[in-house]
Order: sequence, then structure tokens, then C-alpha cells
Amino acid sequence: MKARQYILFALALAVIVGGGGLLVRLKSIQRLGAPGIKVSPIEGSDRLRIELPERVPLYESTGMEPTRAELEMLPEDTTFAKRLYRAADGFQIMMNVVMMGTDRTSIHKPEFCLTAQGWRIERQETDMLPVYRPHRYDLPVQRYTTKAEWEQEGGRRVPWSGVYVFWFVAENKLTASHWVRVGWITRELLRRGVLPRWAYIGCFAACPPGQEEATFRRMRQFLTASVPDFQTAVPPALAGGGADR
Repeated sequence: MKARQYILFALALAVIVGGGGLLVRLKSIQRLGAPGIKVSPIEGSDRLRIELPERVPLYESTGMEPTRAELEMLPEDTTFAKRLYRAADGFQIMMNVVMMGTDRTSIHKPEFCLTAQGWRIERQETDMLPVYRPHRYDLPVQRYTTKAEWEQEGGRRVPWSGVYVFWFVAENKLTASHWVRVGWITRELLRRGVLPRWAYIGCFAACPPGQEEATFRRMRQFLTASVPDFQTAVPPALAGGGADR
């Protein structure tokens, strides 16, 4: 019995060592893929600027800097962009982009950010948003409906809802799935020695309870208009569009 245990232990150790050696080798030969969004160099820095549009039809925007907590929590070669878009009637959409560098921990599961900000996820759905430039295709997204209560002056707690729409994009790749993105990283490293440079794109809008569907419709219109102005990854022009390719 002891001999069998020694054999199993030796096999397990060999797998661990071999896997570790493979990871070290992959890291030594890997090169970083190109972004799937528009970027430009920042003068005097090794960092990049993500080119989110300043104007979208019916909206004006204000650029926002990442928080101190975001800068301290994520790797140094992470690239951020954040803009708040406002319509004339006061409706607001916050768009946030996080793009990884050589450290893939720049991007984590979206649930972490929402719950850390006090939002409770009530429903998760997958949807397709129509995009018409440079040709017609369907953009796969995840849609989270969230709830929270915020304390107002006087201590009164007011319920709010939130709609969060997000997806992931790299060079020639689009997906709404965290696990598909992780699988693509492994596949591209093994096949080509390329680490895909994923960007995580999220849009959030708060609304009174009961207005979630109306809010999502406005977000769909906003994204259909704005995505072609900053996203370069586009599925092939095939009948029916494309996704997760």
C-alpha cells in the first residue's frame, strides 16, 4: 500500500513541477496582444490613453480619474478610462473601461465591484445589442439588475435600482463571458505565445425601482451609437452577425 502511495505522490509532484515549468516557459516567451479598443500614447509615459468619445448623440460627458483605491488595487500597467454621460433630461450613464497589460489580474469578475459598492445583484441575463458600424453585428453583453438602499438626509433610507451592462473585448475577440475570456487566454498562450490584451467595458445607470426596463432601453440606444467610436474589434461581416469568436 505504501509503495502505491509513493507512486501516486511522485506522479502528482511531477504534474505540479511540469505544469509550473510550462507556465514559466509560457511567461518567458509570451508577447502582449493588441487592444480591441482605440488607444493612444500618453506623452512622457509608458501608459496608454483609452479613447472614449466625449460626445454621443443626445449626451455630453465629463472625464473622471480613477480612484486612489483603484490605482492601488490593480497592477501598475493597468489602463483606465471613465466617463460620465449626461442627457438633457438628467439621465446619466457611467462608462468604465479597464484594460490589462501583462498582468491578467487587472480584470476580475464584475460581481466583486458591484457588491463592494453596496449593490445587490437581483438578476443576471445575457443579451445582444445591435451595432451598425462598420457593418451590422450583434454585440454580446451581460446585463445585471441590482438593488440598493441609500441613506438620505435625516436618516431615511431610499430604495434604488441599477442596470449594469458589460462585456470583454480584445484584438478580434468579443465575449460577454468571464470564463470564455479566461479560456481564450490559455488557448492563445499555448497556440501562439500571445497574451490577449483584454479590456473590460462596463456601463451603469441608476434608476427608481420599476424603471429598470426603460433604463435598459436607453442604455441600448446609447451603446448602439457609441460603441463604434471606441471599439475596434468587430466580428466578420457574416449574415446574422457574430459573437464569441
